[in-house]
Amino acid sequence: MTAALSLCVYCGSREGGNPAYAAAASAVGTAIGRRGWQLVYGGGRAGLMGRVADAALASGARVVGVIPRSLMEREVGHAGLSELHVVQTMHERKLMMAQRSDAFVALPGGIGTFEELFEVWTWRQLGYHDKPVGLLNVDGYYDALLGFMQQTVARGFVSDAQNALLQVHAQADELLDAIARLTPLATAPDDYRRI
Repeated sequence: MTAALSLCVYCGSREGGNPAYAAAASAVGTAIGRRGWQLVYGGGRAGLMGRVADAALASGARVVGVIPRSLMEREVGHAGLSELHVVQTMHERKLMMAQRSDAFVALPGGIGTFEELFEVWTWRQLGYHDKPVGLLNVDGYYDALLGFMQQTVARGFVSDAQNALLQVHAQADELLDAIARLTPLATAPDDYRRI
């Protein structure tokens, strides 16, 4: 695995009601920098998004943000990033983030985070990419969702193999270690990044 792995992190624009969420976001950002990786994320400065970006920057990582103009105009964009791309739509934002990334990780968040996670997980199971998809289950935040996913398997809508595509860990370093083991080389064919 090359040191230049580019990790896309999805997470909340709020901090949530448990200090463990903010601590986990900071731990992920710090781990990205310590590993010499690059962070790709939604470009915001608030909530867990701001925490992960600030920690990555403080640890020496390059940080690439992608934010829609409508959010930038509300002054929620992070001004201190290595790169900040302002796009027109959420669709453009998600596509650019996916194209700039070698792997995806979701932290605690709301419906936007869920939607982003399920989109790249769906793309993976359909064969549009072979990049790892991970979930950081901080303090059991995703326990109910993971239980529901087991129900989708039991009721015949999702296969065990599809469900197993999602790497789930409770600690940042464990999850990033799993992602690193599964990430294809950055020198993959051009269509690797053409999501």
